Amino acid sequence: MAEDTKFRAEKEEVESKASALEMLKNSVSEEDSKPTAQLSLKMILGGDILNAQFVRRQLWLIVIVVVFVIIYVASRYQCQQDMIKIANMELELKDAKYRALSISSKLTERSRESHVLKLLKENNDSLLKASDQPPYIINVPKK
Repeated sequence: MAEDTKFRAEKEEVESKASALEMLKNSVSEEDSKPTAQLSLKMILGGDILNAQFVRRQLWLIVIVVVFVIIYVASRYQCQQDMIKIANMELELKDAKYRALSISSKLTERSRESHVLKLLKENNDSLLKASDQPPYIINVPKK
């Protein structure tokens, strides 16, 4: 009889562990609930839309979207950097044009006949003088 009571006690203990295990399995499951056909704002804000089954099904789509977003942001950043570089180069070009125009103006002023004659008169060391006679036209007969 002692063995029988011991056996019953062990059996009750195993049954209580099994029932506790069954209750735990019922309360916690690894399977996600199936998404309902209706998508509501409460589901989106509550995070129910991000269940594991949905994420697993749409994983490659999510990866592709993330890659495209990264490419889009990088492209926009590069475009902005190029626009800044173009604006700086346009300013440099404008400055170079103004410098070239200024230098050309100075050269034109210094190479005028009146300016050259004035410099020759100021420097009495030159033997060059302006001609009083007009230039001659020399006609060369063709053979």
